[in-house]
Amino acid sequence: MLKQYNYSELSQEQIAGLIERNNDSNNDIRGRVEQIIDKVRQGGDQALKQFARDFDKVELQRLYIGSSELAALVETLDDQYKSAIRIAFDNIHKFHQPQLKTKEKTIETMPGVNCWRESRAIERVGLYIPGGSAVLPSTLLMLGIPAKIAGCKEIIVCSPPQKDGSVNAAIAFVCTLLDIDKIYLAGGAQAVAAMAYGTESIPKVDKIFGPGNQYVTMAKTILQGSAQVAIDMPAGPSEVLIIADEAANPAFVAADMLAQAEHGADSQAVLVSLNESLVAKVQTELKNQLEQLPRKEVTALAIDKSFAIIANDLTEAMQFSNSYAPEHLILQTDSWQELVPRIINAGSVFLGHLTPESAGDYASGTNHTLPTSAYARSYSGVSVDSFVKKITFQNITKEGVQNIGETVERLAELEGLQAHKNAMSLRIWQTNINS
Repeated sequence: MLKQYNYSELSQEQIAGLIERNNDSNNDIRGRVEQIIDKVRQGGDQALKQFARDFDKVELQRLYIGSSELAALVETLDDQYKSAIRIAFDNIHKFHQPQLKTKEKTIETMPGVNCWRESRAIERVGLYIPGGSAVLPSTLLMLGIPAKIAGCKEIIVCSPPQKDGSVNAAIAFVCTLLDIDKIYLAGGAQAVAAMAYGTESIPKVDKIFGPGNQYVTMAKTILQGSAQVAIDMPAGPSEVLIIADEAANPAFVAADMLAQAEHGADSQAVLVSLNESLVAKVQTELKNQLEQLPRKEVTALAIDKSFAIIANDLTEAMQFSNSYAPEHLILQTDSWQELVPRIINAGSVFLGHLTPESAGDYASGTNHTLPTSAYARSYSGVSVDSFVKKITFQNITKEGVQNIGETVERLAELEGLQAHKNAMSLRIWQTNINS
């Protein structure tokens, strides 16, 4: 089950080894992804159909599902699932709607010098919705809702085809809620490449969003540097870190770890506890709960790659957590309020004993597309801001030219850029003769 370490006995080198994950030290994944990208760039739709045969084991006649087919799929979805999706939709929308700020306050930096920022939606965005071992309509909610709120003109959705050459009915229902009338049947690194370069069927986009496995993450990383396309963040295999003290419920801790581990064999669940007895109880719970899971084989593989850390106190626990920089951080302690100010690196945080990560994954309202592999040190999760650009504006009056003009001239002189100086000097002269 879980490997166990004492934090005080670990060297800095050992801590660094525990923190590192999803490392492609031999460039095996990069090499394979580069081959996939090249085939899609050269072969377009035909390459995508071949990948569907090879990877998804399905023969596609065309690479998309249209509105009439989506509507037919929606009719097959049970009403109880539609109701749950609607509630999640409403909560996610409520959380993200206030994030939209089209214009910020104008700042007069000097008399007559006015500066401000305005938001503009990214025109065409690509959403990758995983659909391998687990179909994730929740990800379409998490990406589609802020894209709609931001005002993106075109939303391209790619998801792997099911065995029947279609898509999951729940994904089809989310498409109808978002007024998206087409979904493209492509998965993995090849879907990312298709959205980055465009094919006969799939349009080229300006920014690509969505989580995935190491191949998807690698494709996004490569393409943002070579295809003039932006990405949301490196969002690879999912992970959780749980800080639990003596007040924690071992069954809750184990359930949260297994919820993360069932995403896939490359997921990771980390427990940081203050006593060994809790870890032992969690180990027992993991074993018992694992046996009841339909995806226990995959989940067990992830648990085998996971571990527990024994810390002396909550200060040490937070030190390790901030070094690990988890995608999801759960604080199963009565002292969670005092720990909140100490959190420096985390994608999304779940506070208290009754707040499972699965609430954020589905329906509390926060976004579940988050940075992994320690990128929470420098990236935020997806929000409405992810789908807009901030453009700066400035306007200078005659008074402003008189106030700022000499400063601009002197700085241009300092850098030896005479044309820069002239552009301001002419305006100073013009305003002087007209005053």
